[in-house]
Amino acid sequence: MPPDPQAEFTPLVIAAKRGDAAAFSSLYDRFAPMVYAHLLTRLSPPDAEDAVQEVFVSAWQSLHTVRDPGAFVGWLRGVAANRAADIHRRRKSRPALRLDVDPATSETRRAEHEDALAVLRTILELPEAYHEPLILRLVAQRSGPQIAAALGMTHGSVRVNLSRGFAMLAERLGALKQEVGP
Repeated sequence: MPPDPQAEFTPLVIAAKRGDAAAFSSLYDRFAPMVYAHLLTRLSPPDAEDAVQEVFVSAWQSLHTVRDPGAFVGWLRGVAANRAADIHRRRKSRPALRLDVDPATSETRRAEHEDALAVLRTILELPEAYHEPLILRLVAQRSGPQIAAALGMTHGSVRVNLSRGFAMLAERLGALKQEVGP
């Protein structure tokens, strides 16, 4: 039987609730990629990057409200969702996805940025169940078990979501490439 992923972080949550900044730092290191992936499904890449820090500041300030340390992942995702909603309310609409590129950047690098943005846009057009697993795999370079732990899913569910998500992504990107041409 595989080890319980909650058993790995529950002691850190308990210690952080007692004010242990090092334990909270460990939670940050472990869950920042998951929070970024969650935010990236709702915000532009620059906004998502900024919001990660804001989510963890808010989490540190309200960590005392976590009743069940084993529910920390879900609670943290809720903090991230609330932060994204706050940003949307402030802006009244979702900004267009874009990646800022330095004007001095080479054409090759610009093309890479545009390709990355096209992949992100395509991921966000897929059913929501595939957004975070795909972003955690492609952007945060997390393994299946790491994604499962971060999202509170079974490894089998993550494998299914990644398999289906990658198949849909390949199909849509193939169609997009045909529309654009060589």
